[in-house]
Amino acid sequence: MSPLFTPVRVGRYTLSNRMVMAPMTRSRAGDDGVPSELAITYYSQRASAGLIITECAYVSPMGKGYVRTPGIGTDAQVAAWKKITEAVHAQGGRIFMQLWHTGRISHPALLPEGAVPVAPSAIKPAGQSWTPSGLQDFVTPRALSVDEIAAIIADFRIATRRALEAGCDGVELHAASGYLPEQFLASGANQRQDQYGGSVANRARFVLEVLAAMVAEAGGDRVGVKIAPEMHFNDIVDANPQETYTYLVEQLRGLNPAYLHVAQFGAKFDYHARLRPRFNGAYLIGGGLDQKSAEAAVADGRADATVFGSAFLANPDLPERFRRGAPLNTPDPSTFYSPGAQGYTDYPFLSGTSAA
Repeated sequence: MSPLFTPVRVGRYTLSNRMVMAPMTRSRAGDDGVPSELAITYYSQRASAGLIITECAYVSPMGKGYVRTPGIGTDAQVAAWKKITEAVHAQGGRIFMQLWHTGRISHPALLPEGAVPVAPSAIKPAGQSWTPSGLQDFVTPRALSVDEIAAIIADFRIATRRALEAGCDGVELHAASGYLPEQFLASGANQRQDQYGGSVANRARFVLEVLAAMVAEAGGDRVGVKIAPEMHFNDIVDANPQETYTYLVEQLRGLNPAYLHVAQFGAKFDYHARLRPRFNGAYLIGGGLDQKSAEAAVADGRADATVFGSAFLANPDLPERFRRGAPLNTPDPSTFYSPGAQGYTDYPFLSGTSAA
């Protein structure tokens, strides 16, 4: 039997298989951050994953960075997510919510009263933001005060509570892809001179304090964290990423999170070999895996579970396709972020239907 179809312990849960659905922004929520009814179908279709990690939910209105993305703060948002988690649980699945604050990767057009995005330092990132009126250049963010940093950490704790109220089995901190936690980690985005900047210990402080708040709310066995060293997405550069991520992962031991999710895209250094021995929970790897490479990673002990993105997007029954050696549907990138059911809930199952 394929090692992907053996059970694995992740925090307080035993997953039925080692195939995890990656968190993927799909831009189908309302302008109020409420997930659409379509999301109920989308996630429940994919409940055969050992674990679903949802698309990011912003922890506060100032954390929003893209059009039509969901939040997890208002009663309406929580109620909509509860329908999703109930549908996934009805299919026997497990679901964690990924939490984010996009920091400088936003735009006044997306923020309350046209506010300027916030960041560790007032450094403008290269690139553009998807706003309601189309692509617009990023702006120079406003550097956060220490009091504001404390308030954002509290936002993550409250969002964790709200995610559990919505029926999620746990939460994942998005500390990758150039968003606020990684902005604090990376020397190229963080030029602070206080306790949150300078040394690697200071730059890692925000991530560790956010995780500590999430763990205090949910328990470590219901909290995961995602990192992606040297991904360079959203104009993130760090002078010494090997030092940064080695230190960060070593500090996680005291928090006992359920899992560490490491996505490796293009880095020449083998971060998995460096980080896995330093982490004491379940180790999840992602980044361009196929069935063969995922099976090898589990078989040789490099990973406890494997994370699939676009393959799950286009194949709601991906575990069954792997089990049968069946062909895979091809993802359509033109519909990744478009509104509506096309490219969202209409990918066919092996049976030829699009309903679970």
